This record gives sequence, C-alpha cells and structure tokens, in this order.
Amino acid sequence: MKFAHMADCHIGGWREPKLRALGYSAFEQAVDRCISEEVDFVIIAGDLFNTALPAVEGLKIVVTKFRELQLAGIPIYLIAGSHDYSPAGKSMIEVLEQTGLFVNVSKGEEVEGKLRLKFTTDSKTGVKLTGILGKRAGLDKKIYEQLDFGALENEKGGKIFLFHNLLTEFKTKELEKADSSPVSLLPKGFDYYAGGHVHIVEKRDFEGRKNVVYPGPLFPNSFSELEELKKGGFYVVELGDDVKMERVELEIKKVVNVSVDVDKMDVGVAEKKVREALEVEVSDSVVLLRVRGVLESGRGSDIKFREMFKDLYEKGAYFVMKNIVKLESKEFEAIKVEQGSVDEVEDRLVKEHLGQIQIEGDEEGMVKGLMNALSSEKFDGEKNADYENRIREEVKKII
Repeated sequence: MKFAHMADCHIGGWREPKLRALGYSAFEQAVDRCISEEVDFVIIAGDLFNTALPAVEGLKIVVTKFRELQLAGIPIYLIAGSHDYSPAGKSMIEVLEQTGLFVNVSKGEEVEGKLRLKFTTDSKTGVKLTGILGKRAGLDKKIYEQLDFGALENEKGGKIFLFHNLLTEFKTKELEKADSSPVSLLPKGFDYYAGGHVHIVEKRDFEGRKNVVYPGPLFPNSFSELEELKKGGFYVVELGDDVKMERVELEIKKVVNVSVDVDKMDVGVAEKKVREALEVEVSDSVVLLRVRGVLESGRGSDIKFREMFKDLYEKGAYFVMKNIVKLESKEFEAIKVEQGSVDEVEDRLVKEHLGQIQIEGDEEGMVKGLMNALSSEKFDGEKNADYENRIREEVKKII
C-alpha cells in the first residue's frame, strides 16, 4: 500500500494574513501531491485546524481540497488533535465527518472497564486503522491507560495506529519540560505508528513498535519553527515487505534568517550593524530578523526597525518579522518575556497558578477548557446575542 502521512496542518494558525495564506498554500500543495502520487489513502494525525471552530476562510479551503481527494478515490483517515479538540464537545471535525469527506478513526467503547478501540478497514488495501485523539496538557494520557491492549494487539492483518502526543523518547532539549508519554503506552504489533503534535521530523523503531513517525508540520507555525525548519512537509509511505518513505518538502516561500549580536554596543553602532546584516537578497522571501545582546547605551526601541522593514519591502520581501526578546539595555530594566510556543507559555502559566482556589476534579483540564471556549471567535453572520449564548453554554458544560 502507498499512503500519505500528514500532521499539524494548523489551518488558520497564523494571525498575520500573509503567513496564514502560506499555510493554506502548503495544505493545497500537499493534497495536490497526494493526488499526483496516486496514494491509496491519506492520514492526518491531528491538528487539521488550529482551533476547534475555525474561520470560514480556512474551512472552505479544507472542504474544497478534501472533495478533490474524494473525487480522486482517495479516502482520508484522521484523528482530532489538541487544537481540534473541544472539551465542550463542539468541534468542526465532528461536523465535517457527517459530510462523509473523511473518517475519524478514533472510535471505541467501554468493555468490562476497559476502552476497546474500533478498527476502520480501508476497502482498497484492507489495512485496519485506529487511534487516540489528542488533548491539551497531556490529558489524553488517561485514555491510553484505559486501553484494552489485548484486543488491539491480537487483531490480525495490517494495522496502523494514529496518535497525537509527545513520546518521551523523542524529547529534545527544547521539549524537556513538555508533557509526554512513554512509547510503552502505544500498543505493540502495528505496522506503522502515525504521530502528530510535536513539530519534529523523525522516525524511530522500538522493540515491538516499528515505524514510529513524526512528519512535522505542513508549514512552520512560529518564528522559531520558521528559523529552524524553514519549510514544512509530510511523508509518502510505501508499506509492504519493506518500508519506503519519501519526505515531501513544501517550500512555499524562501526563508532568509538574519541573526545579529549587538552585545556591548551603543545603539548607533548596533543599528548600523543590523542594517549591514540586512544587505541580503530578500526578493519574494520571508525575512526573519533576530537581534540579541545587551546595549551599552540606548535601548532597543531607539533602533529604527520600521525604516529597515520599509527598505526590505521595497526590495521585494514577501514578509518581515523580528525577534528582540533577548535584546536588552544596561540603562533600562529588562522586561522578561516568556519564550516558547503559545501552548507552552499557557501551560507554564496555568501550572504556576494551580491550587489557589478549591475546585473539585481536574482543575488544569477545566482551566484549559475555559481558555479554549472563551477564545472562540464569532461566526460570520452570527448575532451578538447568539454568540454570547453559545459561549455561555460551552462554559456551563465545562464547569
């Protein structure tokens, strides 16, 4: 069989319209490649969308491309990720599944106190798929602990398991404080383990669990990811007696990294050094400017970044971003800014303040659920009263 393994599409994830458009383009190109490769099916291991109730713009793109796959006879199998999932039970994944555009393979029932997952059989290849959805703050770990491993491992035939969490064995230095689960929580004996959630590109084999794979995001979702990855992608996998994997890279725009150290410089010298560093080819590129160091005199806000950005756009730059988190001054007290992804910063802040009030049950899960519900955007054409009532109902279900 031949299939595509995607994850972490995060449709609609960027706030900046130009970068959000690049995310859309990456998704469209990925689907086009799947059709041209004539894959048997497509797997999406969570976080198709960046929120449980995405904007209409991104929703229209997804439905259009999924329809193209359907017309090409290529089924889609997916699970909800931590961004797709809604504690209130309202998710666009559930709505779209009713249209028949894809199959959510994370299904099961309780049998004698254990969670028995159901398999979805692909009609063309006969492979059986199942998996576990992803939840924020590692709350999906409880689901794995309730699994009926015997039923999963004793199932005959070719099998693929979809999961959306960070496995401890894949932790990097940057992820050392992130919630994770050991690989031992995955059932043994599957032919392929399609991972998502953590934005790394890696394949590893473990005893009883071969082909554990993270494909990375379809398009980088933060400044640091753009710096490190520069582009997203996915895997095309041929599974038979041997496993053949091709990494399909999606370079939507060239990324130009400019990093400048201005430590112990006065602001005038620092600005000159930054300007000189920006004398690079930027035509139709995403330009990332990172400035760090402790200024001997002056402050970061004195550097004329706006003028520099104007010059870059006149030279044809597609989009320009700067990161001055580590730019400080001796003359002024440095403002400390938490680093990391939005999810990581949220997790740290929530955990720092747990226990200040008495709440029965899972306080962290409740806080995360409330944050997700209260960040829900108003639908196009939705009246203010209807929007407020919808938010109230979601909050009531959570608490």
